[in-house]
Amino acid sequence: MTTFTLGRRALIAAVAAIGLTGPALADGHQVVDSIHFLIPGGAGGGWDGTARGTGEALTNAGLVGTASYENMSGGGGGKAIGYLIENADSNHGTLMVNSTPIVIRSLTGVFPHNFRDLTLVSGTIGDYAAIVVGKDSPINSMDDLLAAFDADPGGTAIGGGSVPGGMDHLVAAMVMEAAGKDALGVKYIPYDAGGKAMAALLSGEIAALSTGFSEAVDLANAGEVKIIGVTSEERVDAAPDAMTMKEQGIDTTFVNWRGFFAAPGLPEDKLAAYQAAIAKMYDTPEWEEVRARNGWVNIHNSGDDFQSFLEQQEQQIGDLMKKLGFL
Repeated sequence: MTTFTLGRRALIAAVAAIGLTGPALADGHQVVDSIHFLIPGGAGGGWDGTARGTGEALTNAGLVGTASYENMSGGGGGKAIGYLIENADSNHGTLMVNSTPIVIRSLTGVFPHNFRDLTLVSGTIGDYAAIVVGKDSPINSMDDLLAAFDADPGGTAIGGGSVPGGMDHLVAAMVMEAAGKDALGVKYIPYDAGGKAMAALLSGEIAALSTGFSEAVDLANAGEVKIIGVTSEERVDAAPDAMTMKEQGIDTTFVNWRGFFAAPGLPEDKLAAYQAAIAKMYDTPEWEEVRARNGWVNIHNSGDDFQSFLEQQEQQIGDLMKKLGFL
């Protein structure tokens, strides 16, 4: 059995002893004046949705005054990380969203930095992975996809919104390996962010797409794509008709965390304020609306717990990538 489930935590930041410049936490009012969200990929991807959804919940709940957003694609996410590090002193009002790829791409040397070079703010959510096909595709299940792959491996390309050896590629390889296929024989085509990958799927450029479940839900509900497999233990409420991999005899699960990082050297009071705003967000109906709409799982860990979580994942992913031949 291939299992890569990152678990869920509910760890509330202890910030009462640190002097915040905003109103007191107990009154439920604004904690942070403004946040600028830096998004390392293009519009339509999982990072983009996570940053904008989090900003929506924080501002609508009154925990943050205003939120702004900046997409900075390039280098598999490395451009945004480098920018945040190189301009640390002028970016204390910025939170960068990231996820499992910050671990994967550091291991593979796509960029020279890793999470230790940043200020760790908070892990926030989890998002299952999904394999989807176009609405008019003759493929309707994982069995159909596997049959197409057996008949023509080179003509059954699977795309993703990440670089070769990145998370979407890794998930596709994990699923195919768990199905008894040669994971390294999968033809994977990378795209810059999920929006472009989804466009390639709809145009017929690829046979299937490895993507985040939340990215596929809206299009699936609108009838634009078919979700043929989800890497959850059980079916997800946001798309109850979508079968899990395990239901189809493919014994693998996966959930990708997403969370927020700040520039190195962030003052402690700013860090505490960001962590407090995110911690309080989980108890608001505004967050629940965003979470349920996207099919996310609450995975919350702050500070030292976030670092321990990432170090454990780094070990797990490194071992898995060596097994699959990516390292």
